[in-house]
Amino acid sequence: MIEFLCLAALAAATGWLVRRKQRQRVAAGPPAGIPGMARRPAGEGRWRAGTLHGDQGAPEDGGALARWEPRRGPAVALAGARATGVRVPTVREGVSINPGSRIVACVLEGGDTMEIAVMPLDVSGLLEVVPRADPEPPEVPEGTA
Repeated sequence: MIEFLCLAALAAATGWLVRRKQRQRVAAGPPAGIPGMARRPAGEGRWRAGTLHGDQGAPEDGGALARWEPRRGPAVALAGARATGVRVPTVREGVSINPGSRIVACVLEGGDTMEIAVMPLDVSGLLEVVPRADPEPPEVPEGTA
């Protein structure tokens, strides 16, 4: 009988702590930026957790237009980056990142490549910050034009 009382007290304390944490998160508001994981160069290296920020600060004031801020290490400027494709993760990548996420391949201004993995609902926000690359015009066969 004492065991049941201890378990009930433990369940009540756990519920109180979870409810308190949830209220703190609601009071803090939504997080700044888009959470996700990235690796650079694309197809190599480790996936690093971080946040994609699309601040619209003026560059002359020192504000970066778009940047990837990993939890550890320096931020990566995405000012001239262009998204080249969106795909689902492979089985091997699904072990490191969420298998339900989407991977956006990007080309940075200097020619470097980067892959950013975000959840499907955040892909549109990511593509607003990092616009798609202009598709090449279709080739017209000779003699048909």
